[in-house]
Amino acid sequence: MATTKKTKTTHLADQESTGIEVPAELAANIDVSTEPQAQAKPAKRPAKPKAEKKVEEKKSRKHAADKNKADSPMDVAEEVAEKPAEVQAVASGEQSNADSATIDQPFEKNPSEEVVPAEANGENTEGDENNQQRFQQGGRFNKWDKKNKFNKFDKNNRNNNRQQQEEQEDAVPLPEPDSEAWCKARDCWAKYRKMTMSDLQELASQKENLDFRRYRKQSLGLLLQSLENENNIVYAEGLLEVTPQGHGFLRNTEFNYQQGPDDVYVSQNLIRRFGLKVGDTVAGLARPPREGDKFYALRRVDKVNFDDPEKIKRRVAFEYLTPIHPNEKIRLEHDQEELTTRVMDLFSPIGKGQRSIILAPPRTGKTILLQNMTRAIAVNHPEIIIMVLLIDERPEEVTEMREIVGKLVEKNPALKAEVVASTFDEPPDHHARVATMVLEKAKRLVEQQKDVVVLLDSITRFARANNVVIPHSGKILSGGVDAMAMQFPKKFFGAARKIADKLGDFQKDSNGQIVQTIFGEPVRDIIQKNGSLTIIGTALIETGSRMDEVIFEEFKGTGNMELVLDRRLAEKRTWPAIDIFKSGTRKEDRLLSLREQDIIWSVRQGMQNDTENGVMDKMIKWMKQYKTNDELLDFLRKAKDSVR
Repeated sequence: MATTKKTKTTHLADQESTGIEVPAELAANIDVSTEPQAQAKPAKRPAKPKAEKKVEEKKSRKHAADKNKADSPMDVAEEVAEKPAEVQAVASGEQSNADSATIDQPFEKNPSEEVVPAEANGENTEGDENNQQRFQQGGRFNKWDKKNKFNKFDKNNRNNNRQQQEEQEDAVPLPEPDSEAWCKARDCWAKYRKMTMSDLQELASQKENLDFRRYRKQSLGLLLQSLENENNIVYAEGLLEVTPQGHGFLRNTEFNYQQGPDDVYVSQNLIRRFGLKVGDTVAGLARPPREGDKFYALRRVDKVNFDDPEKIKRRVAFEYLTPIHPNEKIRLEHDQEELTTRVMDLFSPIGKGQRSIILAPPRTGKTILLQNMTRAIAVNHPEIIIMVLLIDERPEEVTEMREIVGKLVEKNPALKAEVVASTFDEPPDHHARVATMVLEKAKRLVEQQKDVVVLLDSITRFARANNVVIPHSGKILSGGVDAMAMQFPKKFFGAARKIADKLGDFQKDSNGQIVQTIFGEPVRDIIQKNGSLTIIGTALIETGSRMDEVIFEEFKGTGNMELVLDRRLAEKRTWPAIDIFKSGTRKEDRLLSLREQDIIWSVRQGMQNDTENGVMDKMIKWMKQYKTNDELLDFLRKAKDSVR
């Protein structure tokens, strides 16, 4: 400290000796020393790099700016406030000469004096310059860069939802679920959802100052709904997809659960509060986008998976549910003229939780078969939720299936059925994404003790798409199939299962004896049914492709029901083209009664010597003669007794 004071004092004394005018305020406090001082010759400074020259230029510009600011007229109060305390004391004369000698006195630099960098005194300023450039230019350690853009490296303070405002309590109260206003909003949403895009645009053209051309179908429907209802009450429903950042969006079924600008935003608070997961069907009231928002935002959750949202807090995850063999039959017979489903009911029955695979050569009527099965399930079991998944299909077949399902829903509004498709002109990752969303939705519904049936067309094309999407593992099977390509299709197909019901006491007959089954096992009363997931998928065979053969072999033993279609019967235009000998169901005794088992087994034994054409011709003749399967079974039982 003493060295610094002496240097400053000597410097001022040199100014006086050279004739430079010194201010009076500072001259009164100068201690001019007459002692001779050894002055070292100035060393020659080395050449400065360009980076140091740039720093010096910045410092010189800053010094010039400060000097200009000091020369500008200012108020006396501001000038005194900006000066350090020591300078204020010197200017006011409140300190003595003795006291001023012990204080670091500021001095004005000579403008003509050259600025000496810190490197000349042996100081290292490389780190300071780097830090200065970081905070000026906004590197990875600065949250905001010089263009006021968010820094992606600041992970701790990242706010991915800043474009959407968090939900706050509004002044206008929302109607209670199932109230008159709530039902009105839901009916309005359903009405606009059924309308075509041209009808929506025609309706929007009647509104004043509404540019409807830039809206998609769902956005236009939500906008018209907000204009029609009071207080901008908007009903929204969709399939929840949760992003890695924690918030979610409600995907639309009509757009096959794909991302779109008209999706409804779901905040993290709602997801945490109700324990929502990917695949939940969420319904509630939403609000239009506020200033700075991009999406409609869900304000309140009213229904989750068509049920009270409080019930999902007690649900058990799908992975912890106990699978058992199917023991409850799905009746497919619904029309006496529809022979395909009647034959399946007898020779290859399907139960709730069945994992069925339909082996079909090209042009054997597998698509028509799926349509007939959809009609049968909708008519005989309206409590079952039907999901038709079409992968890599033709667009006209998708339209046809949607028309069929739409007519079924019109006849029975309580029926829950939908068609989700990804046509062959879509990329393979689109196929995998659609299948993932359908699988997650089915799992969430099963967790709510609901029965779900998924009709997949087809497993082969689904596996082909997954073979393209997955990362290359380096292990290639025959036909160009990657070794890991079958994992996700197997996971999808293996999700089919019947969940074990909660059982009570043993059933007893009128005499008080415990009821026994055919295998001597006692029967219990069912207290609660825990739902099921039935998957009926088609697989292509006899296509001439080695890849299709490998895929078929991978799924050959995974199902517990197989239905084989015969190309020769289809070429003869014999419908249904079912190979009865190769078709069958595992554990069919759990689905058929003792009477049905006895007759069906006898028919199989009696037709072993006949060809496939002869067997199918007989069955078609008998079914056309008798209107129902019960009448046909009575006829076959009498024929069996007469033979005996």
